[in-house]
Amino acid sequence: MTAALEAGADAVIVPDDKVKAAKELGIITTVAKAGDLKWEKDVVRAQIRSREDEKKIACLSRNKKVVVDTTDWTIIPLENLVARSDNIFVTITSAQEANTALGILEKGVAGIIIEDRNPAKVKEIIGKIKSGHESLHLVEFTIESVVPAAMGDRVCVDTCTMMKEGDGLLVGNSSQGLFLIHCESVENPYVSPRPFRVNAGPVHAYVMVPGGKTRYLCELKAGDLVMGVNAKGKSTPILVGRVKIERRPLLLIQATGPNGPVSTIVQNAETIRLVAPQGNPVSVVHLKAGNTVLGYVEKEGRHFGYKVHETITEK
Repeated sequence: MTAALEAGADAVIVPDDKVKAAKELGIITTVAKAGDLKWEKDVVRAQIRSREDEKKIACLSRNKKVVVDTTDWTIIPLENLVARSDNIFVTITSAQEANTALGILEKGVAGIIIEDRNPAKVKEIIGKIKSGHESLHLVEFTIESVVPAAMGDRVCVDTCTMMKEGDGLLVGNSSQGLFLIHCESVENPYVSPRPFRVNAGPVHAYVMVPGGKTRYLCELKAGDLVMGVNAKGKSTPILVGRVKIERRPLLLIQATGPNGPVSTIVQNAETIRLVAPQGNPVSVVHLKAGNTVLGYVEKEGRHFGYKVHETITEK
């Protein structure tokens, strides 16, 4: 139980007489007949051995979370279930099995049940899953112009992570072209470094968050997750501790990427930096036409933060 809490598990399955003891150790969802999620009422367990079992589980999963036991870890039945339901959970005993389950149909099961009782193994498995590391293919944007704009409301995202050189958030005017905005980790004679902070941009801008989604900067609040990204494209979810929205003079940065024009708006201040292809931070007040910076592009548009394959034009 302690290992699960320390590693960041979302819930624990406990005997009925241990629910109170579990709650005394920390705030976590319990699964038991008398738990937060109740066996039979909210959660059921089923074994799949045939197509008939698959149909029964699909029906059960309409109203309950179903923990599916596969006798020989057959992927195809799970694919069929995951395609039909968002309530499918599976039991695993290793990080490799977890990755397989979470990658089914590129969607993954709704969750995994770790059955290994070795605390070190539990921490290892949860740690690998929770790290959420993903490699993004960053591209080069060629700067076309950097011009002063009017005043506007900009957002500082203060995270619970001490970032390093090359680290930042992906932000932009269009979800199809996001700039890597550098954290405030650079020494400055006028302002102390704040490596937990990214002065990200105006309230309307998109920011990448876990799950392949974007959100508006103005929506973020304490407790949310954003996707931290470094100059090599390695990404990891990081926790937002505070968001500061203040009125400041702004700059419009226009550039060209692999798919055409891209742009973002940032505060007009020397402490705001983008990231050069070599990984070093570059102040926006020193950017000139022809300079290159790192960013991320995608062809799909967005609807409520999700990628959609439809004709969307953002200017």
